[in-house]
Amino acid sequence: MEAGIVGLPNVGKSTLFNALTEAGAESNNYPFCTIEPNVGILNVPDENLNILKEHIDSEKIIPATTQIVDIAGLVKGASEGEGLGNKFLSHIRSVDAILQVVRCFEEENVTHVDGSVDALRDVATIETELMLADLQVVDNSLQKIKKQAKSGDADAARTQELLIQCQEALNSGNAVRTLDFSDPEDRRLLKSMALITAKPILYIANVGEDEVESGNAEVEKLSAYAEEQGCGVVTVSARIEEELVELDMAERMEMLESLGMSEPALHRIIRGTYDLLGLQSYYTAGPKEIRAWTVLQGATAPQAAGVIHGDFERGFIRANIYGIQDLVEYKTEAAIKEAGKLRVEGKEYVMQPNDVCHFLFNV
Repeated sequence: MEAGIVGLPNVGKSTLFNALTEAGAESNNYPFCTIEPNVGILNVPDENLNILKEHIDSEKIIPATTQIVDIAGLVKGASEGEGLGNKFLSHIRSVDAILQVVRCFEEENVTHVDGSVDALRDVATIETELMLADLQVVDNSLQKIKKQAKSGDADAARTQELLIQCQEALNSGNAVRTLDFSDPEDRRLLKSMALITAKPILYIANVGEDEVESGNAEVEKLSAYAEEQGCGVVTVSARIEEELVELDMAERMEMLESLGMSEPALHRIIRGTYDLLGLQSYYTAGPKEIRAWTVLQGATAPQAAGVIHGDFERGFIRANIYGIQDLVEYKTEAAIKEAGKLRVEGKEYVMQPNDVCHFLFNV
C-alpha cells in the first residue's frame, strides 16, 4: 500500500518528500525537476511503542512503516499529454491514496506556473485533469463491456452499471470518490478500474514559515473546500520540516518549542497517510523486540497473524490480547492476566487499535 505526493510544479512536493524520507530527492525552482517518481519508506510515529517500552524490557523497537511516492508535477492539459501528463497519470494510477500538496505561501523567488497563488484554482486544475483522464478510461471501458453485458455476463452487467454511475458523476464535475459504493463487490470492481478520482485524498497546505500555527486566507479556503468534499487538510511549512530533519533530537525539540509546535507537522502527515490508506497497527512485545505490525482496518485475528508469517494464519488457533491501556493500568502482562483482562479471541475477532497480541498456532 502506498500514497503518492502530487501537485502542480513548484508547490513544494519534493521538498516535503525529502523531509518525510530524508531521501535527498532533487528539488529545484523549475517545473518537472522530478521526472521519475522517487519512492521512500516512512516510519509511522506511534506513542504506543514508547508506552510498551516503559513497561516491557526489550532489545529494540520496530515501528510500522508506509510507502510514499513523489510524482512529477502536473499541469493544465495533462489529460491531453501536456507536460509529463501521460507519465504522471500512469504513476498516479498505481498508488492507493493521494497526498495533494497545495501552495498556500507567497514567495517572489519561487515561480508559480499560473503566475499567482490561488489554492482553490490549483486544486481545481488538478481535479479537472484527473476527472478528464478518468472519463477517458470510463468511456473506453463502457465501449468494450457493452457486448459482454448483453451476453448475460453478470459481472460485466454490474461493471457496466458502475461505469455509467462514474460517467455521470464525472460529466457533472464530481470525483468518483463522492459516490457511495457500500457493497464490497462494487468496491472490488471499482478498484479494478484504477480510476484516479476514486482514490482517497489528503490535502497538504504548504505555508510560509510564520504561518504554520496561524494559517492564512488560502488555508481557510482550502479547509472549507476539503470539508465539503469529506477530505482532510494538514498545514505544513515544507521548509521548516526540511530544516528539522537535519537537526539532532535536542536541537529539533528546541526549534519546535520556539515555533510553538508540539511535534513536527510531518508526523500528522504520516499518521494521516496511514489512516488514508485504511491501515492500522497492532503490537507484539517481548524481550527481543517491541513491534508495530500493519494490517488493513477490519482485518481479522488470523489475517493479522498472517502478516507476521503465513503459517500463523494457516494454523491459527487463538490470540491472547490485551490493550495498551491495560498495560498502563496494571504495569505488567502478568498483572493483566491476573486481573482477568487478558482476552482470548478466535478466528472471527476483528482487530482493534491498541491491541497487543500473542498468537497461538499449529501447522
